[in-house]
Amino acid sequence: MTGSLGRLLIVDDEPQIVRALTPAMAAAGFAVTAAEDGEHALAQLASEPSEVVILDLGLPDMDGKEVIQRIREWSDAPIIVLSARDLEAEKIAALDLGADDFVNKPVGVGELLARIRAVMRGRERRFSAQPKFQFGELEINFPARRVMIQGDEVRLTPREYQLLRILASHAGQVVTHRQIITAVWGTDTNADAQFVRVLMAQLRQKLEADPSSPELLMTEPGIGYRLRCEE
Repeated sequence: MTGSLGRLLIVDDEPQIVRALTPAMAAAGFAVTAAEDGEHALAQLASEPSEVVILDLGLPDMDGKEVIQRIREWSDAPIIVLSARDLEAEKIAALDLGADDFVNKPVGVGELLARIRAVMRGRERRFSAQPKFQFGELEINFPARRVMIQGDEVRLTPREYQLLRILASHAGQVVTHRQIITAVWGTDTNADAQFVRVLMAQLRQKLEADPSSPELLMTEPGIGYRLRCEE
């Protein structure tokens, strides 16, 4: 029986994690299934498509990053990595391979549900072909390349707009420095994370009420940035 929000797949070889998450996810409206290794997860997802995948990286049969890579060959289901691996390199690799978010264990159920809602909204925006993005006082008209704050147009440079566009097209998700560099400067560039930080500072000056305490353009330290789309 499918929950009102659809199916959610938990991929983790720790039974206590599955036992802890299942009732909370079911209460939130998901029909929960579980897999204890990568092969079973891939088979499960192929036979019963899921709205969201919660994935541990430390699986007994393969690295979780390989699972992400294989899922992304044929599925756009949002993937949230839930892992005890807290190295920045692991997070960046998982996100670059196609994960939508990365949460460290242990995590509160409330935070995990908020992140699930965010990636689901981000997926809806990416695949609904909506010409506009709106959150709070920010509005982006993509066909016209117009950005508004409180109804007033904000003039952005081409690179500032490209940075905002990629964040808006992945609203609620972490976008890595590498993904931003490719989108803004292209693949043949010497730009690095410092270029992104400078560009982000410029964009915050134009969009944030208090650039030193941003409420729209959030930093994921050492990894990249996220455009908020949740209250």
